Amino acid sequence: MNEYFLGVDGGQSSTVAVIGDATGRIVGWATSGPCNHVASSEARAKFLRVMRECLTNAAARAGIDLSATRFRAACLGMSGGPEDKAELLHELIRAEHLIVTHDGRIALAGAMNGGPGVIVISGTGSIAYGENERGESARAGGWGYIFGDEGGGFDIVRQALRAMLREHEGWGPRTALTPALLESTETADANQALHRLYTPEWPRSRTATLAQVVSRIAEEGDPVAVQILQGAAHSLAILAASVRRQLWGESAASRVAQRIAWIGGVFGSPVVLERFRMLVELEGEVTAGAPVHSPAVGALLLACRSAGLALVPEPGQVPKA
Repeated sequence: MNEYFLGVDGGQSSTVAVIGDATGRIVGWATSGPCNHVASSEARAKFLRVMRECLTNAAARAGIDLSATRFRAACLGMSGGPEDKAELLHELIRAEHLIVTHDGRIALAGAMNGGPGVIVISGTGSIAYGENERGESARAGGWGYIFGDEGGGFDIVRQALRAMLREHEGWGPRTALTPALLESTETADANQALHRLYTPEWPRSRTATLAQVVSRIAEEGDPVAVQILQGAAHSLAILAASVRRQLWGESAASRVAQRIAWIGGVFGSPVVLERFRMLVELEGEVTAGAPVHSPAVGALLLACRSAGLALVPEPGQVPKA
């Protein structure tokens, strides 16, 4: 009988499940909606519905029956932390080894193919996470949109909207962000735009997508948009530097051949990515690069490792579902 392993990336914008077998071959994958909140009964029901849909579709693609399958090991990395989701996942998934952890850990495992380093994640929010050669871990950021998430998509849009308001009230410079944001929100002026963005139709995840508008305007040369994105890159580089100091100390000699990877929609901005890479590579022994694997494959790597199997999938083995 074949043994199967499960990796899941449960995020603010989507959920991705990947199934592998004991030979190291990835046999099934699927995507579904976000699953990062379980505080209310309605949110718990949505969480279970999304997870069940994603796992069922991945199992179907793998040619197995989810209800009849007991995974050798499963690892699930959850945005917003694992504590409030672990019990629900134990009810939903049958596995000999079941790991429920945070999204930074699986993102790092995927980015570094299971090795040490630092991963900076910037989507709706932001966080940096790292592990060194001794297995010690550290994090910086990830404290949510009120107290943290500097350099994340929502934070970028908030800065852009503030710039629009300053222009509207006459105490800020003119910026091409204003007509672009009004068009994107289908509003006539700054007052109407802000009122619309406070409605349920514009949750944080949707508002954060307007960071793409900020990126476009920056690429067109608007100095206000460029300054906002360079500030985001600076914040993300600070998070990476904090994790590096916690894990490798201040001495340059103790930070040999460190690798920093990035992931998340904000890094789709050329302005952010170029500035971020420049800042983190100021020290010669530090290199920055794109992740080897996705966070979902990182979760699969950790699941296999927990069962004593060294899975080394080929990069890009999982197509877009």
